[in-house]
Amino acid sequence: MQKRMEKLSIAPLTSNLKEEQRKQLCDLLGDVKLTLLYKASVHGYQASAFHQRCDHQGPTLLVAYNHSGYIFGGYTSVDYAQSRKQITDKEAFLFSIRCGATLCIKVNSGCDARYDDTGMPNFGQQLYFCYKNQPCVYDQKQNEYPYGVVRATTNQLYLHNQNTYNKVKVDAFSFSPATLYGNDTELCECEVYKVEEIPQISATMKPWRNVLWTDEQRDELMEMIRNHKPLVTSVSRVRILMIGPVGAGKSSFFNSINSIFMGRITSKAMSGSAGTSVTTQFRTYPVKDGRQGKPLPFVLCDTMGLEEQSGAGLDIEDISSILQGHVPDRYKFNPTVPFHPDEQKMSRPASLQKKIHCVVYVIDTTKISLMSDKLEKRFASIRRKVNSLAIPQMVLMTKVDEARPEVEKDLQSLYVSSYIKTKVQEVSSRLGVPVSCVLPVKNYSQELELELNCDVLLLTALQQMLNFADDYLDDVCPTEDEPK
Repeated sequence: MQKRMEKLSIAPLTSNLKEEQRKQLCDLLGDVKLTLLYKASVHGYQASAFHQRCDHQGPTLLVAYNHSGYIFGGYTSVDYAQSRKQITDKEAFLFSIRCGATLCIKVNSGCDARYDDTGMPNFGQQLYFCYKNQPCVYDQKQNEYPYGVVRATTNQLYLHNQNTYNKVKVDAFSFSPATLYGNDTELCECEVYKVEEIPQISATMKPWRNVLWTDEQRDELMEMIRNHKPLVTSVSRVRILMIGPVGAGKSSFFNSINSIFMGRITSKAMSGSAGTSVTTQFRTYPVKDGRQGKPLPFVLCDTMGLEEQSGAGLDIEDISSILQGHVPDRYKFNPTVPFHPDEQKMSRPASLQKKIHCVVYVIDTTKISLMSDKLEKRFASIRRKVNSLAIPQMVLMTKVDEARPEVEKDLQSLYVSSYIKTKVQEVSSRLGVPVSCVLPVKNYSQELELELNCDVLLLTALQQMLNFADDYLDDVCPTEDEPK
């Protein structure tokens, strides 16, 4: 019997996380491996059991499950050590998974992420897991005073713990209890995972795409773009339409391309990270070859951002009108009323010069796996319309530097990163475009000077857009080719 009990005690733990949920969490954490350290239903809800298995394990992820179907918890990159100290951890965050949707709440700047004591884990001394060694969470937002509070003011709480007073800010994490865990504080399970980074492919290994990161390559790309001539004589400049969710980086891409040819950082198109679209007009942006140079042979067309809810963002009928060349420059979108050209213009097609010759979907790399079903369906309906007009399509994956630390450190590691490769494959599958048509880029956003590697990626993407536009024009019926 004793030997049997010993075998049972060393049996591997079984995770409650489903594969899709594990994948969603890894998307928040990066290219990591999760190893289960502690499982409350097996080891007990006591703080001593938690610390025995989780102290000094490096970065950890706590995953709690409640009876309402919420999977929620928090990540900390700093060891649990029972130090009785406030822990500063800029990497810490809370998360929630519900019905396939993922919510991530990062620790607020300047706030302590947690208090490292002998008890069960807490985040910001706001959210306590397995509170008082019970299968429940304790949220100070839902109670007048958390356990141990002896005095409270508007901006600060003074907590008493182990006969010491510890001053903490109350707003370490900004969350709604209803959104984070559905106001259900009763837990059916609590797990803690060790988080380990998976070593990336060595830079000496063969990249999965070949790029020349040289000044000569940048100069050659710029010269090819300058000398590009559309295949159809009636088209002096190809028109490239940028479509994407709010904040994906459409306007920033134009600013980045404009910066390269101007030789300095520019900000001609309005860009930003507002919750709603910064772009409210249909804008056609030509690019000059330097301040006094001639216009380059392409025009980047910017649109209002796509949004999930109806009556907001760019309408599919607006996109159809843009594709066919009916929408004028600086037309201001009205999400509730689609653009309607007058009957006289509708009676005859727009000239080939005014039509769109290539469509580019702009997607934030860090949000690919978080794309909602509603947004994915909007993309699908757009693709069907674009396909019906036989217009080539490609995808720009922006913010690749924010997706992986090693890419942020060295952009040349982009095409040896297995994580970025999986993101390219994922966006290819979700948007229905070939992998070869998905190009990762980094727009200029915080930089004050141009940078070689960034230029090479951006120019490579632009050259591919011109090639795709040529493919479209090459298929145009000769009767559509009008004399100048």
